[in-house]
This record gives sequence, structure tokens and C-alpha cells, in this order.
Amino acid sequence: MHSLFKDSDFKIHERLKIKSLSTLISQIPTSKGWSNIFKKFSNSSHFESLQRFLVDEYSSNYCFPKPENIFRAFKLTSFQDVKVVILGQDPYHGVGQADGLAFSVPERVNTPPSLRNIFVELSNDIGGVRSTDLSNLASQGVLLLNSCLSVRSSEPRSHRNKGWELLIDLVLQEINENKSGVCFILWGKDAETLGNNIDLAKHRLFISAHPSPLSAYRGFFGSKPFSNVNNALIELGENEINWLM
Repeated sequence: MHSLFKDSDFKIHERLKIKSLSTLISQIPTSKGWSNIFKKFSNSSHFESLQRFLVDEYSSNYCFPKPENIFRAFKLTSFQDVKVVILGQDPYHGVGQADGLAFSVPERVNTPPSLRNIFVELSNDIGGVRSTDLSNLASQGVLLLNSCLSVRSSEPRSHRNKGWELLIDLVLQEINENKSGVCFILWGKDAETLGNNIDLAKHRLFISAHPSPLSAYRGFFGSKPFSNVNNALIELGENEINWLM
């Protein structure tokens, strides 16, 4: 199915939006229990350099997701409600794909290869199919994050090592220290590196290759993350995630 966005229309839209990016970054989430994390981040030198980088990037290039969706994962899932963290690499780098939730795309957009592989594993693991829009997972307590929260068009990993990793590390640290019984699904080397300090006495950790076509056959397929997480949640006294909802 084709995207609703024409490439030219999307670029014009982003040009109009970018003037407010610096304001957006300055008004990072202060509700849903994330305020302590973002306060620490906004007081760091990394935040200042990241903000300058993003303003320049979004002004000079076509970047994703839309500025207003950069922190969408934190707006849809409160700190209190987090039961599962899925951590990937960086947002989709095609027009109209990235929606601010890791691996999710709007329903009327073509399914990216990584998400298609996730659906293959989902079907083989627990059976069934689901929408490409993963926001209903977020509402169940699944925090859908990437190691980087932005990317330049057609250039994967282009916003790597610019400061996002510090924020994600702070998020994981806060969850690790101040919650218990959270299931962490780490897909790919970047995610695995950020998850090195997770306390396995308190939480459950599921690591595999990234679902990208470049690595899915090197440990993602057959990893059964969805059933394994639900089994772990039951053991922890939590409700299962409805992955097909």
C-alpha cells in the first residue's frame, strides 16, 4: 500500500515545522513520570549540543520523525505503566514512515522490512497478525524506543553518537533502579550495549539480533520474544501483553 504523503508535500511540511524545533526540544516531556529523567538530560552539555545539532539537521536536511513526534513514546506510555521496553536502533529513514514509536508506522504506509520480519516472528511465535500502528502496545505499557530518536532521510544511523544515547541510557537507568519486574527486549548491538547495566535480579532481559533483513537470520528469527515476555510477565505477577491487539 502506498504512503498518503507525496514526497514534495512532506518536505514542504517539514520546512514549515522546523522553526519550532528548538522550542519543542526545550519543552521536553515533564509529565507521565518522566520529568526527573528529562531534567537531568536538559541540564547536561549533551543536551545543548544535541539541540544545536537537531536544529541544524532538520533545517538543512530532511529528517524523521516529525519534530512533534520525537518524544511520542514518552507521551503515550507513562513511567508508572512501563512493563516492557523494546529498544531498537534508530527511526525509519523513509518518507512518512517514522511515527515516534520504535518499529511502528501509520497504517496506510508500506510495511518496512524490519517490521515485516517482526510480524513473521510474531506469527511463528504466537500466531496471528496485527496492524503496523503499534500505539496500542504503548497503551499497554510497552515503551517503544530506539537508541537514537531521530535520523536523516535515507541515511540510517546518521544521528548516532550525537547525544541521544545519553538520554536513552538515563531512561533505562531510571527504569532499572526505580521499577521492578520490567521485561527488556533489546534488538541489535546498539540496544544491547545500552542495556549492559540492567539488574537481572529485578528484571528480565531478552537479547537478539535486530529484525533488519541484514541480521534477522542471525538470531532474531526463532527468538520468540513475544511468548517469552508474556511468560515472564505471568511469573512476575503482571498481565500479559496483547501483541495482536
